[in-house]
Amino acid sequence: GEEMSSHVERGVIKVGSLPKHCSGKVVKGFGRGSKDLGCPTANLSPEDVDVASMENGVYYGWALLRGSIFKTALSVGWNPFYKNTCKTFEAHLIGYDGQDFYDEQLSVIVVDYIRNECSFSSLEGLVQAIKDDITFAQTELDKGQVPDLKDFANCVPISSSS
Repeated sequence: GEEMSSHVERGVIKVGSLPKHCSGKVVKGFGRGSKDLGCPTANLSPEDVDVASMENGVYYGWALLRGSIFKTALSVGWNPFYKNTCKTFEAHLIGYDGQDFYDEQLSVIVVDYIRNECSFSSLEGLVQAIKDDITFAQTELDKGQVPDLKDFANCVPISSSS
């Protein structure tokens, strides 16, 4: 990905097949979200979400956890700053401040695309971009309707359909 400042254009690129309904078990990630970035994320199992079919980048949408609906900003890709070797699907539940929920089911409706994945020269740059992504996600989601629980009915792990 290209180097980028936090003065990035958000919401201009359109990617296909959205909204996308995903669901999966929350698995242990790299433990960096909370520690390094101040932004805890839930990693969905790669066995449950078809990340290969999704464009790399940052998205926004809605997440369902334990019967509660949260706005979410999510990252799909390789996390170039950290040079990951596997593609991940990580959701940050905006406003959630409870305990970790490993091994629980998380359902996500991916509504739209925010920006490309890119690398940053500094951790500060990455942290600022994440904050800006979250603000953008909240603003966009506030324009629309909060989904009903029934809207999450189509969120199923790909592993269950095989």
